[in-house]
Order: sequence, then structure tokens, then C-alpha cells
Amino acid sequence: MRFALFAGLASLVSSVTATALTYKLDANEKACFFTNVEQSNAKVAFYFAVQSGGSFDVDYSVSAPGGKIVLDGTKERQGDFVFTAQSVGEYTFCFNNEMSTFAEKMVDFEIAKYFRTRENRNFSTVRSTERRIFNFSVIESLMMVSMAALQVFVVRFFFQGARKGYV
Repeated sequence: MRFALFAGLASLVSSVTATALTYKLDANEKACFFTNVEQSNAKVAFYFAVQSGGSFDVDYSVSAPGGKIVLDGTKERQGDFVFTAQSVGEYTFCFNNEMSTFAEKMVDFEIAKYFRTRENRNFSTVRSTERRIFNFSVIESLMMVSMAALQVFVVRFFFQGARKGYV
């Protein structure tokens, strides 16, 4: 029974997609992650932030398929970079905690195509703006109809009161 449940959950894991990852980087550990770039001159976005551990800093490096260092830094708390992938192939993103002898660190990071990320963020903003404009228009229309009805009521009230006094 447990095996069937575990197998069912394992089959679902392959269909799950995530944009941001969190990794526990142990003391004296170097961890690398890889992404495949399928087009030359593609924009790649790389973001990371140290969430906990030590002085909240980590060393990082990004390498091109030939081993050439694209980005690197030491004792950084966070970084947000966009670079142009000059060549097609597998790019390596490494976090290095070898400077720490006992502190493990939690690192959040995200690797994405820049234009796709920017497009999704801008599309979300457009949808939100359209929804606000629609809601404001509905509220404005309801207020105009209410004011017109109120004006008709007030005018009728004045004229009905004036006729009663002279009759």
C-alpha cells in the first residue's frame, strides 16, 4: 500500500514545475546547478538570496559551456543579474560555502530566460490594470444612474409639494 502511494507521488513529481528553488548549502560545500541554453544570444536571468546561516553570505560563479566564467562574486548576500548567453549549451551556476567551517546556509535562487520572465510580469500587470479599469467603470456607471434617479426623485418631490400648497 505504501509503495503504491509512493509510486503515485513520484509520478506526479515529474509534472511539477517551479520557478524558484531553495537549497540547503552545508558547511564546506560547493553546489552547482545547470541550465541548458538552446539559442545563442539569449538573455538569462539569475537571482539568488541567502535566507539564513552564518553572515548571510555565499560565494557564487556562473560558467559558460566552455568553462569561461560569466559572473562571479565572493561573500554576497544576494544578487540579481541578467546576462547574454553567447553560446548554446549547458551553463553552470555554483554556490560555494567552503569558507564556512560550521554554518549551513539556505539559498533561494532562480534561473530563467529574462524576456519570458519580464513578459509574464508585464502581462500580469496589464491584466490587473484592465480589471481595475473595468471595476471603476462599473462603479462609475452605477453612481451616475443612482444620481440621475435621485435627481428625478428630488425634482418630483419639489413640484408635488408646490402643487399641494396652491390648490
